Amino acid sequence: MCKVKDNVKEKLIFRSYLNMKVTFLGTGTSQGVPVIACTCPVCSSGDKKNKRLRCSIHIETGNLQFVIDTGPDFRQQMLRAGIKKVDAILYTHEHKDHTAGLDDIRAYNYVLERAIDIYLSEHVEKALKREFAYIFDADKYPGIPQVVLHRINNSPFMLGAQQITPIQVTHYKLPVFGYRIDDFCYITDAKTIPATERQKMKGLKCLVINALRKETHTSHLTLQEALDIIADVKPAMAYITHISHQLGLHADIEAELPEGVHLAWDGLELSF
Repeated sequence: MCKVKDNVKEKLIFRSYLNMKVTFLGTGTSQGVPVIACTCPVCSSGDKKNKRLRCSIHIETGNLQFVIDTGPDFRQQMLRAGIKKVDAILYTHEHKDHTAGLDDIRAYNYVLERAIDIYLSEHVEKALKREFAYIFDADKYPGIPQVVLHRINNSPFMLGAQQITPIQVTHYKLPVFGYRIDDFCYITDAKTIPATERQKMKGLKCLVINALRKETHTSHLTLQEALDIIADVKPAMAYITHISHQLGLHADIEAELPEGVHLAWDGLELSF
């Protein structure tokens, strides 16, 4: 069973029967949509589904709440979604559109009165220590974000009582982690997904996968390439994310998609 909410303020019916809630905090690519100074039909659109912050999701399962990536819009996303708790952060990769908002987790340190657990690859750890050196200084400045780093590799790990299975994809030449949580899988910034990793994506209720635009791109899946992967792994339903203004208007592209495949939008909530 999956319920979809268009209005983030709407009460969730039968919530007690559901055990996972996914909120799309942002569904845009690195520049977001609208793009600064762009006057194309997508960037000029008044449809809220064509307004996309940088890519991130929030997951609530049982008593556990965590986010995947903290992009430059993190503060705005948390306020917009009304999220009061973040137990952990999972990082997909080190690019700034997925990490730049790390400093804003300080508010959750204050609320939870503890450090936030961060799960990340060696590549991401090195980048965070370089870009946010003050967080990791031996002589710490008061009020900085408090984090506990957990190095992960391409093997399942536990986040509290929840098993998380990494899915390793390639973003041009950069390794990126997608994540499978139960029968839900989230993949962003992929260009290629090896057959061994696709095997981990079988039997899904829901797959979220990136598709930048229709035209070929060096480091991102096109819409057709994403649809081909969806057809291969056969999830019960699929959503497209990490979308650029070049893909087209939400309503137009949504009308072209096969049954069971949809464009995600900022504020979309899925419950399983």
